[in-house]
Amino acid sequence: MAAAWMLLAGLLFTLMGVCAKAASAHFSASELVMYRGLVSAIFMFGLAKHHGVGLHTRYLGMHAWRSAVGVASLGAWMYAIVHLPLATATTLNYMSSVWVGAFVVGSAMWQGSRYWQGHLPRLLAVVIGFVGAILVLRPTFEANQAFAGFVGLMSGFVAAFAYLQVKALAAVGEPDDRTVFWFSMSTVAAGLIAVAIHGLSPWAGWHTLWLLPMGLLASLGQLCMTRAYSQGATLLVANLQYSGIIYAALFGWLWFDETIPWLAWTGMAVIVASGVASSLLSRR
Repeated sequence: MAAAWMLLAGLLFTLMGVCAKAASAHFSASELVMYRGLVSAIFMFGLAKHHGVGLHTRYLGMHAWRSAVGVASLGAWMYAIVHLPLATATTLNYMSSVWVGAFVVGSAMWQGSRYWQGHLPRLLAVVIGFVGAILVLRPTFEANQAFAGFVGLMSGFVAAFAYLQVKALAAVGEPDDRTVFWFSMSTVAAGLIAVAIHGLSPWAGWHTLWLLPMGLLASLGQLCMTRAYSQGATLLVANLQYSGIIYAALFGWLWFDETIPWLAWTGMAVIVASGVASSLLSRR
């Protein structure tokens, strides 16, 4: 069942990305983060009350860390969605498994040669993953979108910490509704700070309606992802997140008429293979 939850989460997050990209013509990335969090927080508050789940937590520090890294990753991903093809932004965000492998190899190398030599297969997987990232980013450099590509890459870097913290919160018994609610509230706070600095965009009329499904889809995606990580094996769930790349490529082509160069397609395939290999080696 955890596999089905993660596949559904990937679809919902992709649809959220479609809404965000459609709304990005009228709203900044910081506004998208704020409105996404606001709609999600209202929805999760009602859902928690319906389920009889209290919002008070004994693990404030864990929620604070999950919220901090989650907001940073979300903000970077939103920026990438606004400025890059949807499939490219999604692929860079899903490099979290490769980053985790890089952390482990780096830690082993820090301890000395006799520790890291046993991690040579993982080191190879990590190197291959970054080769894939270079292939994906090559078209963004050619289109003068290097900064957006770098931000998208960092969204995956920070997402690695967020996913691990979701698993940790589930391990101590935090309900899914509570975890997603406090993350949503943190995105509202972060968005308000950013908007206070940069200001609000002019009223966008009916285009504002894109913000409602964006927040709802984000909430449902967070719930499905949290449930998948809490109920299933981390290895299986982490690998199934790559289904989102396929969804993003399909919707980007159908909705925004985006074409992905063959070089980027090759990079996406390399990143998926590297992430799966890194996860398998992590389990071993």
